[in-house]
Amino acid sequence: MKKSKAALVLIATVLVMGLLAYTSIIGFGPTKTGSAANIKQGLDLAGGVSITYEVVGEEEASEADMKDTVYKLQKRVEKYSTEAQVYQEGSKRISIEIPGVSDANTILEELGQPGSLYFIAQTGSDGTNNYGYGIDENGTVLTDEDGAPVYVLNKSIAEIEADGGIVLTGTDVKNAEAGQIADEMKNNEIAVQLTLTSEGTKKFADATTKAYQRGESIGIYYDGAFVSVPNVNSPIPNGEASITGMKDFEEAERLASTIRIGGLKLELKELRSNVVGAQLGEEALKTSLLAGVVGLVIVMIFMTVVYLLPGFVSAIALLIYTGMTLVALNAFDITLTLPGIAGIILSIGMAVDANVIIFARVKEELGTGKTVSSAIKIGFQKAFSAIVDGNITTLIAALVLGIKGSGTVKGFAQTLGLGIVLSMFTALVVTRLLINALYALGLKSEKLYGSIKERKSIDFLSKKAVFIGVSLVVIVAGFVFMGINKVNTGDMLNYSLEFKGGTSTNVTFNEDLSIGDIDSNVVPVVEEVTGDGNVQTQKVTGTNEVIIKTRTLSVDEREAFNQAMVDHFGVDAEKITAETISAAVSDEMKMDAVVAVIIATICMLIYIWFRFSDIRFAASAVLALCHDVLVVLAFYAVAKISVGNTFIACMLTIVGYSINATIVIFDRIREHLAGGKGKGDLQEVVNSSITQTLTRSIYTSLTTFVMVAALYVFGVTSIREFALPLMAGIICGAYSSVCITGALWYLMKTKMVNSKKK
Repeated sequence: MKKSKAALVLIATVLVMGLLAYTSIIGFGPTKTGSAANIKQGLDLAGGVSITYEVVGEEEASEADMKDTVYKLQKRVEKYSTEAQVYQEGSKRISIEIPGVSDANTILEELGQPGSLYFIAQTGSDGTNNYGYGIDENGTVLTDEDGAPVYVLNKSIAEIEADGGIVLTGTDVKNAEAGQIADEMKNNEIAVQLTLTSEGTKKFADATTKAYQRGESIGIYYDGAFVSVPNVNSPIPNGEASITGMKDFEEAERLASTIRIGGLKLELKELRSNVVGAQLGEEALKTSLLAGVVGLVIVMIFMTVVYLLPGFVSAIALLIYTGMTLVALNAFDITLTLPGIAGIILSIGMAVDANVIIFARVKEELGTGKTVSSAIKIGFQKAFSAIVDGNITTLIAALVLGIKGSGTVKGFAQTLGLGIVLSMFTALVVTRLLINALYALGLKSEKLYGSIKERKSIDFLSKKAVFIGVSLVVIVAGFVFMGINKVNTGDMLNYSLEFKGGTSTNVTFNEDLSIGDIDSNVVPVVEEVTGDGNVQTQKVTGTNEVIIKTRTLSVDEREAFNQAMVDHFGVDAEKITAETISAAVSDEMKMDAVVAVIIATICMLIYIWFRFSDIRFAASAVLALCHDVLVVLAFYAVAKISVGNTFIACMLTIVGYSINATIVIFDRIREHLAGGKGKGDLQEVVNSSITQTLTRSIYTSLTTFVMVAALYVFGVTSIREFALPLMAGIICGAYSSVCITGALWYLMKTKMVNSKKK
């Protein structure tokens, strides 16, 4: 690189850093105008809107219908935020909590009133019309604000239903989306595209055939009025239909939303809607930000001390990565919550990891006598495959989790996927440009880069029986503790409200308490009454009401709770109401998460198999991944840490971290085998590969551990419960990558080879 080009690179770097600082970090100042200030925050960090619906009718709905409705509503509200939660309250109510928004009325208008949806044939079996134009007292056709005729029913819904005029109901519609289709002239036009269920497809095929033969329409009737009356232009046998004629995309989106919300099994009415405050409070966000800054500074200092000039360059790249992440979170409208922070922490760890891999390679090349220029070039070349394979493997997991997962899983996947793409860019592009620019400007002394002499291999494989034995003991101990917990408490793990449900109590205090007052004064009283530290609180904005969620309380415990509120805070007992609430993480969401993880694991296995041309690499990587998950699960059981939404994020973080660490060692084994070293002593290949990557394993684990440890030190209680198992997972991941993965591959390789010889 020429000096003029190098100078331009450095100037551009300074300008980019300044621009990122202005557009992101400045947002924490008094003006609050930067991207960082505008990032959507989840219900746990910033609050949002809480809406409660009640099932229409006197009779209680079946448990199956309630679960189906909760799950479908969860899918509906995820368009506002992947972190939205839907759960059952009592026997007939469903509550929705949507973070990052503050206007309940707008949400209610856009979400729609979940009423009954019918597709009605124009002509009944008796030959009379089921609906027609509305006529006023003068005989004039009624029109809406756009001048379109207003349709009204000529019979009651009951009569039309008895007559067979109800073609479809909302439950026959699988999905409805606004979009564009090409007309006969190949021009795009706005449309609502319907996808029907298998049963709905048969019904609609018959109905559209009859309507087409008669030249009639099929009206869509929702919550007491027609929302669309499209003509049938041809029979529709395949369950895929398009409704055209909308004036703009907004109209199409409203119709699609109406059809989607009308697909619920139950008819609901709005009972109440509130704007609620953050679950964790401002203190949690401040301490998390402080932890992030402290952790980042420590990591930057560490990299500079250990890797000298390249380490300083990586510190600059890390700052650029952080700024880009803040801007991207705002640009892509991603809602940030605790699980999202986990994804960012993991991606920062991987960003550091990429630089560690590169500069360790540079030091190795300098140790063999290469020039600084050659060492830099070769170091990047040799590190490329490990970085790409490790990041792509984790990115595959993020993509699958984002597509197949729901709720918290989807939010985690979004931040993780974004972080991986940006970390790869900063490591492979920004870092490389900067280091080459500084070299071109005269920083060429080998002392500025450091060197590593090839060290004697450590015989890790000789201790493989001990390592595997220790792992088995820890995993078995975890299952033993789960059994003990089951006997003592009825549950194998300490399930939180999100997983188990509980009691939601609405208390109206005599004054408007701050979130800090609630955390310091009210929560300890509740914990004393319930004997459980798993308490969640939400302030209803603009009122003195506080929603307190606890484990399920008995009648006696509810009375004790009410008395404690009266004795300690002088509240009116008549203003305390309580309802039993279901788990926010429904069985369907749990199944979505499990299916997503299984598919992601299979996809990672296939990718590793393809890249390494050996199924044993893939199999041992997945086994090591399962090992780390089971060890962390054992930690949850032994330490009795609360298992809630952050549990899913923690486990997914361990999966991503574990697979990345494994890839680095396997990449070195692959390199040695390609160079012909495996022909002699396969055991030495494995030992030398682990030894050569040992520094990377220790440094990467240390830097990621520092980031999470800062969260633990500075964070509030709920954040500490999130950070502690993550730290255990990082330690476990480092252990398995060094002590387990190579041993597993070696055993598979030698056993399978020997069996073939026999």
